[in-house]
Amino acid sequence: MLNANTRPLIWCAVSGHGFGHAAQVVPVVNELSRRVPGLRAVIRTSVPAEFFRGRLTLDWEVSAAEQDVGCVQRGPLDTDIPATWDAYRSFHREWSRRIAEEIRAIRQARPRLVLSDVSHLAIAAASQIPVPSVALSNLSWDLVLEVFQDPAEPTHQRIIDEIRAAYGRADRMLRLSPGLDMKAFRRVLPVGPVRQDARPDRDRLRRALAVAPDTRVVLIGFGGVPLDGVPFDVAEGMQGYHFVHSGPVPPHCRRVTSYQELPLPFPTLLASVDAVMTKPGYSTIVEAVAHDRPVLYVRRHRFADEACVVA
Repeated sequence: MLNANTRPLIWCAVSGHGFGHAAQVVPVVNELSRRVPGLRAVIRTSVPAEFFRGRLTLDWEVSAAEQDVGCVQRGPLDTDIPATWDAYRSFHREWSRRIAEEIRAIRQARPRLVLSDVSHLAIAAASQIPVPSVALSNLSWDLVLEVFQDPAEPTHQRIIDEIRAAYGRADRMLRLSPGLDMKAFRRVLPVGPVRQDARPDRDRLRRALAVAPDTRVVLIGFGGVPLDGVPFDVAEGMQGYHFVHSGPVPPHCRRVTSYQELPLPFPTLLASVDAVMTKPGYSTIVEAVAHDRPVLYVRRHRFADEACVVA
């Protein structure tokens, strides 16, 4: 019997920009745990631990820490570009301190591998210990920022160059499909789509909602960034429909239910609804396509991976 000190450990650095990066990491780590007996995981992230409960199938713990900036959002559809650049300037001004903290934390945990989705901080820290590092994602933050770059602002290019230099230290990038051409990484291995294993359970969903079998159930799921301005009053007037919202729902609503009130895990919910309303985020779209669920999406237009995900 392996004890905690001898069991292999994987260090997972997960971006806190919504829940999409965490949703990519979960099925990969679960599959790895089936292949590596006794595997444990440290999830280094600002994503709430609650997200991983019921999703991860191995022994795990969250080490709460900001791993990257991602983007500053005014809701799931609107990126605050000036605030995003301000946040990156602040993040990189403290780069030496952040690197030192990550090195100390990784050394103390003594992992066999650092898996990053897709924190340049974790990769840079792992390279100095050294511990092998693998990046996993369908996008990289240098390409996201490139869309927002102002050529007249020299700090923008400097920050992008610093991110690319850190990415270049990764031992490998596992580029999820559909994904961007990420040239900052030295070795890129294209792989197929990644999604969680789930089976639809339409009957259970309708029982939980107390709706008729022929009621059309629609998921309003815009990811981990809260969506404001949902027209609940309009939804209340749509006979024959019931909506499941990933955020809070006013108490007077009869045709809209909060996902938090349902006993189904999110992947099962998504597989069981009649349609999905969302933005073109990787995990939601891949899950919907895998389960042949109709999707109505709202474009953001200036997010780097959106075109390939929509295609």
